[in-house]
Amino acid sequence: MKFLKNFFKWFAIVLVSIIVLMYIFDVDYLLRAVRTVYFNGHSTAFLEDYKYFPNREIKKGVAQPWTLAKDYNTIEATETLEKTHKELETVAFMIVQNDSIFHESYYDGYGKDSKSNSFSMAKSVITMAMGKAIMEGKIKSLDQKVVDFFPELKGEYAQEVTIGDLSSMASGLSWDERYYSPFSIVTRAYFDNDLKKVILGLEINEKPGQSFKYLSGATELLAMCIEKATGEYISDYVSKHFWQPMGAENEALWQLDHANDGIEKAYCCIASNARDFSRFGKLYLNNGNWNGQQLLDAAFVKRCVTPRFPESPEYGYGWWMHNIDGKQLFYMRGHLGQFVIVIPEDQLIITRLGHIKGLQTETDPHSNDLYVYVREAYKLLEQRNQ
Repeated sequence: MKFLKNFFKWFAIVLVSIIVLMYIFDVDYLLRAVRTVYFNGHSTAFLEDYKYFPNREIKKGVAQPWTLAKDYNTIEATETLEKTHKELETVAFMIVQNDSIFHESYYDGYGKDSKSNSFSMAKSVITMAMGKAIMEGKIKSLDQKVVDFFPELKGEYAQEVTIGDLSSMASGLSWDERYYSPFSIVTRAYFDNDLKKVILGLEINEKPGQSFKYLSGATELLAMCIEKATGEYISDYVSKHFWQPMGAENEALWQLDHANDGIEKAYCCIASNARDFSRFGKLYLNNGNWNGQQLLDAAFVKRCVTPRFPESPEYGYGWWMHNIDGKQLFYMRGHLGQFVIVIPEDQLIITRLGHIKGLQTETDPHSNDLYVYVREAYKLLEQRNQ
């Protein structure tokens, strides 16, 4: 009994000492990370982690439900597609063609109204918000300097970086994308309760506008600029100019760094569903026009899905691009394999949400599950047309 008392006494002393040291060395965000991720049985951010953070609502307006095709869900998924869904733990898979849902499947207890984390698909949304702010004249152009909004920005090239550099991932920002490292800056940003301080504590030490380098911090800084330019929270701005006009059927949630007056984790973390995420694909498929209302300038949409750098044809401004089997496509993408894929040639939108992403190699900027979702969707469409 005495041994147990001494053990728990020293255990408590060691635990308290570790916590104190974490605060001293400014890594106390790790406490939030451990509590949120590891205590829930995960090793990284996960689909339902929005429940463990404060959120701001993206309010819906008058719903505009999707039309169901006459042959809705009459063709079964291919064996390869179902195998992939099982292996990668898909929770939602949807195919829209000609503005009608042709195929829709849900797994793991999810349904059409279930919320799950967008992760970096939110980067495309932030670029849309930037485009809207430019349309409204609140941001001058892609060439406007970031220091116009944050003169305190640090680094050798702080005076040079532009709004467009942030959106096209050419920022020169001191950042790393090691999602599974507890000490990376992206992990700190995800769990810190003062995200603005984290971002403004970074420096622009590489010359911006020279080449593509994917950095989530660039999107967060872009969102901070949009918020300053518009005087509105990003969630409210997106609600007013996109979520409501596009007739989203459910409200969405955007994770914050802290409650009440916190800022959105804008590089990630919109909690919504496949049907409503797909609306962004429809907007871009129709060159920024939504049922007759021009929400975004068509020339801006075109620029988003055109590579900025010839040596990096996979990325434009906030959107990824590829060509699979002769089909030109662009897409939103997020951690763990979240996709909204648009193939204009066939008026096609493919949306996948799930727990695991396919293999990503150093030789291909696109993960191998992207190919599966596109190719198997076309196999279903071939059966449809027989």
